[in-house]
Amino acid sequence: MQPVGKGFYIWKIPGCENGYPLAIAETAYQAGLTHVLIKIANGIYDYNYDPVSRKDLVAPVANALHARGIAVWGWHYVFGDLPRDEANAAIRQINKLPLDGYVIDAESEYKNKYTPCRIFMGELRNALPDFPVALSSYRYPKYHMELPWNDFLKYCDYNMPQVYWEQSHNPDYQLERSLNEFKTAVQPFRPYIPTGAAYCAGGWCPTVADIKQFMDKAVDLKMTAINFWSWDYARLKLPHIWNAIAAYEWPDAPNPEKTILEKLFFALNKKNLDAITNLYANDAIHINALRTIQGGEAIQGLYRSILNSEYTDHTFTLVKVEGEPHSQQAVWQISQGNSVKETHEDTFGFLNEKIIYHYSSLNI
Repeated sequence: MQPVGKGFYIWKIPGCENGYPLAIAETAYQAGLTHVLIKIANGIYDYNYDPVSRKDLVAPVANALHARGIAVWGWHYVFGDLPRDEANAAIRQINKLPLDGYVIDAESEYKNKYTPCRIFMGELRNALPDFPVALSSYRYPKYHMELPWNDFLKYCDYNMPQVYWEQSHNPDYQLERSLNEFKTAVQPFRPYIPTGAAYCAGGWCPTVADIKQFMDKAVDLKMTAINFWSWDYARLKLPHIWNAIAAYEWPDAPNPEKTILEKLFFALNKKNLDAITNLYANDAIHINALRTIQGGEAIQGLYRSILNSEYTDHTFTLVKVEGEPHSQQAVWQISQGNSVKETHEDTFGFLNEKIIYHYSSLNI
């Protein structure tokens, strides 16, 4: 099935939400992502595999994402020196992992390797003739005609070029130029799903305006989906870029309506005290081991202390929610940087789309 909507690449799972599958899935869901692309192999070796514990890290994340209705693609950096072995690595991982598609990341190492490309793609397609496959490589094929574009794309279903506008701020121009080059310089033309820049390099960083221009241009050009590189970088170092992507409503895959608790944690991370207070009933009760308070003014004062005094540079993640519509138990975490500092379990009661009671394990 062709991707529709917003996607993000993951390089190293432990660098994303501390590697917690449920937190990754919840974060992806809240950001309105429809698909996530996880590195599954590097050359002939499995990737996102812990050699110490001998545990695969991909499947638990993929299963958690699937439970949230989010598709999972595995991506593989290839070199072309051992094409049959690299194809076998891809086949092994695709057969083992719960994946919805596979992305070949072929860059400078694959230039002028036409025969290895044909061997690799032949082995891959002989084993997996119907599995969705995409190519991820350079944005401008005319600059890199030594890459065996035609041999790759002949066997691919999609083209996912890396449209990184480094050292510039004209993503709309670069995206349209890239699309036009693929229409004219290589054959066959495949459905085009670009990957944008959500990282910094050499002192350059994308701006929020860049991100909006990139996505707006993709919509104008009738593209079904877009991706960004990378989750690892954006969540840790560019939260404003992550939030801009998360807030963008893709026309054919709008962001899901947030539950009350999702709205609460979204407002917490925005430090929006009015939005937080408005989620509680006027006579709502908040209880922890230290005190019981009631009413909007008191609850806003509590959150003001949390956000402006106790946890000024922290993020809040809703990890898991269980229970009935009127009473739910939530597991949530407080992180600083890329480290989880605290995990809490709270109970909420609801009436008329408002929180009427909140028992919290956070004692402030």
